[in-house]
Amino acid sequence: MTGILAVDVGGTGLKVAIIDAKGAMLSERVRLSTPHPCPPETLVAMIGQMVSGLPAFDRISIGFPGVVRDGVVLTAPNLGTKDWEGFGLTAALSRQLGGQPAKLINDAEMQGMAVVSGKGLEMVLTLGTGAGTALFREGDLMPHMELAHHPVHEDKTYDEYIGNAALEEKGKKHWNERVSKVVGILYTLLHYDRLYLGGGNAKHVDLNLPANVTIASNEAGLEGGAGLWRRKDEA
Repeated sequence: MTGILAVDVGGTGLKVAIIDAKGAMLSERVRLSTPHPCPPETLVAMIGQMVSGLPAFDRISIGFPGVVRDGVVLTAPNLGTKDWEGFGLTAALSRQLGGQPAKLINDAEMQGMAVVSGKGLEMVLTLGTGAGTALFREGDLMPHMELAHHPVHEDKTYDEYIGNAALEEKGKKHWNERVSKVVGILYTLLHYDRLYLGGGNAKHVDLNLPANVTIASNEAGLEGGAGLWRRKDEA
């Protein structure tokens, strides 16, 4: 087999790389800023351009910032367009890139596939344009929750409370205080065994974190693409 094309779609940046079946990078990461608005046709065309010059691949893994199901996008709150609702992203990207099979998952869940240990209840919280979440039990992915759009403080959602706009408006100190509060709220809600903080803004976390909270590599959003093609007996 050749490599897997991993695609990490973000509200701020779009990243692609070729990885192997274990998630190791086989190419350099290619990144472009996500345009706003970003309708489906624009995104698919951009990925086609970014893949040019990368090594060969025979499968595609896509991490997407919204609710996805059966290869179709249901919501895309941070891409600035309603055109995404009901869009078959796996089919469109497969056609764009020569017919290789594609699989689609929420971006926080794809990141989790690269970092979870497979022991106990593990959670991923991505800190980027918004706030993404994923939950795993004994390494198995649990049903997706759009916690980002749930109220966390007064009338503010998690997206609004600890997303990138809040970081820019409130500054790092106040934003870190909010992140610390959210870490505690999520523990009270779920009693996770381990929480992984990922996403582009995880680098701004400056806290004395609890022992069961870990900063994840920003590359995990790509490396987790291998998990979409891994058989259960290989986990």
